[in-house]
Amino acid sequence: MAAALAVLALGQAQAQTPRKGGTIRFSAPYSASLNSLDIHTTPRAQDDIVGKALNRSLYSWDSAAGKVVLELAKSVSVSADGLVYTYKLRDDAYFHNGRKMTADDIIWSYSRILDSSRGFPGVRYIRIIKGAAEVEKGQTKEISGLRKIDDFTLEMTLADRVEPGYYLFNGTTAILPKEEESRLNSHPIGLGPFKFVEHIPGSRVVAERWEKFYKPGKPYADRFVLLMMPEAAARDLAFRSKEIDTSILGPAQYVVYRNDPELSKGILEVAEMFTRSMQFNPAYKPFSDKRVRQAINYAVDTDLIIKRLVKDKAYRATSWLPSASPAFDKSIKPYPYDPEKAKKLLAEAGYPNGFEFEITTSANESWGLPIVEAMIPMLAKVGIKMKPKMVEVTVLTEVAMKGEHQAFIGSSLTGPDSLATLLCFYSKTPRTACNYTGFNDPAFDKLIDEAGQAVDQAKRNDLLRQANNLIFEAAPVWFFNYNKAVMAYQPWIHGLQANPTELTHQYVEDVWVDERSPAK
Repeated sequence: MAAALAVLALGQAQAQTPRKGGTIRFSAPYSASLNSLDIHTTPRAQDDIVGKALNRSLYSWDSAAGKVVLELAKSVSVSADGLVYTYKLRDDAYFHNGRKMTADDIIWSYSRILDSSRGFPGVRYIRIIKGAAEVEKGQTKEISGLRKIDDFTLEMTLADRVEPGYYLFNGTTAILPKEEESRLNSHPIGLGPFKFVEHIPGSRVVAERWEKFYKPGKPYADRFVLLMMPEAAARDLAFRSKEIDTSILGPAQYVVYRNDPELSKGILEVAEMFTRSMQFNPAYKPFSDKRVRQAINYAVDTDLIIKRLVKDKAYRATSWLPSASPAFDKSIKPYPYDPEKAKKLLAEAGYPNGFEFEITTSANESWGLPIVEAMIPMLAKVGIKMKPKMVEVTVLTEVAMKGEHQAFIGSSLTGPDSLATLLCFYSKTPRTACNYTGFNDPAFDKLIDEAGQAVDQAKRNDLLRQANNLIFEAAPVWFFNYNKAVMAYQPWIHGLQANPTELTHQYVEDVWVDERSPAK
C-alpha cells in the first residue's frame, strides 16, 4: 500500500510539473474569420485570442489575483498627486524581429493609436494620458504626457487620477514596432510568447515558440494554433474527436456537457465582465426619445429568454456595469416585463400604433439571431415590428463603429474598471472607440468628469454609481444579460486561467499540454 501511494503521489506531482513542447490548439468561436492581425485596428474579442499569443501591452490581467499587473515594466513609482507614473521598463523584451523594446516603442504605439484619421478603437484608453486629446485632434504630434528619460525609463503624466493599468492592459493598446507597421496585418510582429508563422483566412493561425520571450522557461508549448470554428456543432465534433484542446460552450452545449459524466470533468466557468444588449441609434427618429427605448425594455420578457434560450448561462443585466463592479447599485431592479407600460410609453412618445425598425445581428446563439427571433413576437404585441438584418460578426463591428444601423445586438466588455467602461457613453468618446449609441447627456458627462478628478475611491464609486443609474433610466440600450462564460477543456491541457475580462483571452505562455495530447 505504501508503495502504491508513493507511485500515486509521484504521478500527481509529475502531472503538476509543466511539460515542455507540444501544441496548444484553441478554437475561435465567434466568427469564421479574423478582422485583422494588426491588433491596434480591431476591438473584436476573437482577434485578441491570437493577439494574446503574439502581442503584449504595458499591463496584463492577473486572473488569480483579480487585478491588473505590470507586464512590460519591472517597476513603477507614482507621484504624490497620483498623476505622474515613472516606469522602469523591461530591458529583456524583444520583438519577433529580434530588436529590443524601448520607451520609444511605447510612445510610438500610443501616438499611432491616437491618429484620428485611422479610427483606432484603443483611443479611449490612451486618452487618459495628458496631451493625448490634443494629438487626437491634430493640434500637435507629440503626447505631452509621455517623456522618455532613457531607453528603459518612461514618465507618464495622466490627465485624470485613474489607475492606468485598467486602460493599458487591453489588446488594442499593445506595444508594436514602428519599422514593421506596413506589414502588421499580414505578418504581425509583437512581444508575445509566440511568433507568427501563417494565417490561412477562414481556417487557422499558426505561431511558434519565441525563444527570446522575457519570462524564463516560457512558453512551455512549441506551437500555438487557433482554429476558426464559429459553428457550435463543428466545435463539439472537433472537441469530441480530440482535434482541439478547448471549446467555448453555448447554452445548448452547456447543458449537455454539464450532464455528461466525462465531459463535465473538464469545464471552466467564469462570470465575465461582458454586458449583452441591443444598442439603439438615436439618429433613427423613434430611438431619439427615451420613452421609446424604455418601452422596448418593458416589452421584452428578458427573464424568459435567459431561462429558455440561454439555458441560464447568463445573469440578468441591471444597467450597464456588471454586478462585480464596485460602482454597481444593488438596490436597482431590472426593467420588469410590462407590455401595458410599454404601450403607454409608446403612446406618450407619439407612436400609439408602434413603428418598424431594422436590427443588425449575427448568428451568435447566445446574443444573436435566436435572441432576436424570440423578441420579435414580444415586440409585436405592443405594435413594434422588428426586422432582422443578418451580417457576419466582423461586419457587425464595422457597422456599429460607423453608425450604419438603426439598432444592433451584441456583447460589450464592461470591466474591469468602471470609469473606463462608462466612458463608452461619454459625449466626447467617438463612435469608433465605443460610443455606438451616440449617447450625449450633459448630466452624465458632469458625473464622469467629477469621477475622473476624484481622489477618494469611495467618492469616485458613488459618482460612477449615479452615472450608471442614469444610463439605466435613459435606456440607450435594451439591457439583456451579463455573460457566464464556459469553456470545455481536454484532460491533457493545463494552466488555463478563469479570465473574467474574456475567457478566451488566455496568457498562453502559462498553458501547457501533457504527454496525453494527440497533437505533436
